[in-house]
Amino acid sequence: MEILLETLTLNWHIISLFLIIAILYSSVGFGGGSSYLAVLALTGIVYTQIRSTALLCNIMVVSGNVLLYLQQKQYNWKKVIPLVLFSIPLAFVGGYLRISETFFFILLGSTLLFASITMWLSKRITNSIEISVQKNATYGGVIGFISGMVGIGGGIFLAPLLHLTNWDTPKKIAATSSFFILVNSISGLIGQYTNPEFTIDWGLTSVLLITVFIGGQIGSRLSNKLFSPIQLKKATAVLIAFVSIRILIKYLF
Repeated sequence: MEILLETLTLNWHIISLFLIIAILYSSVGFGGGSSYLAVLALTGIVYTQIRSTALLCNIMVVSGNVLLYLQQKQYNWKKVIPLVLFSIPLAFVGGYLRISETFFFILLGSTLLFASITMWLSKRITNSIEISVQKNATYGGVIGFISGMVGIGGGIFLAPLLHLTNWDTPKKIAATSSFFILVNSISGLIGQYTNPEFTIDWGLTSVLLITVFIGGQIGSRLSNKLFSPIQLKKATAVLIAFVSIRILIKYLF
């Protein structure tokens, strides 16, 4: 009990931010991995633990979303399966790769900045067009590899891309992003676990997992009733851009 109280006291600001992130992201089908990374990257937590903690939180949040979307029959499996076919093994490879601390933070800052720009530019699209199996597989493979290496599920890259390519309706894109995040987070985490350098602080991580589970349940039930997806994307894009620039300035200069 004393250890738990100490963890809560020392990390209350991180726990509070994770709760808010989980609520906001799960309300539109995201896991929040990029923002978890952004928060953890500005703390004193060892960088080798950051990726695994973010992926575990991702899995906890989007599991509820996937079950909800399954009940609503929002999945077009003919389009979804090619997306994850290559993303799963490539997310594993990306998660297994041993990268230096400096390279990790430069890659993290660059990918977060890219994500913030694409999220800012992307718009809601109500039409859908047919995308070839080869293109779906390419999209999924590239995003899966990058996501596994950085430590996120990839939804923050996938969703803007699907919107920009008229892939499907916003609801189906949110559902697909949730499933993509779930399977790639699991694959990336397994890849990290097989790496001899894998470490994790289960004391803090356990508290964060409980926190994001609660936040995810709240957010998935709020759905789009209180938050406009466009407003959420804009606000999140600004936050991620700010943090990514701070990380890049610190590790590049």
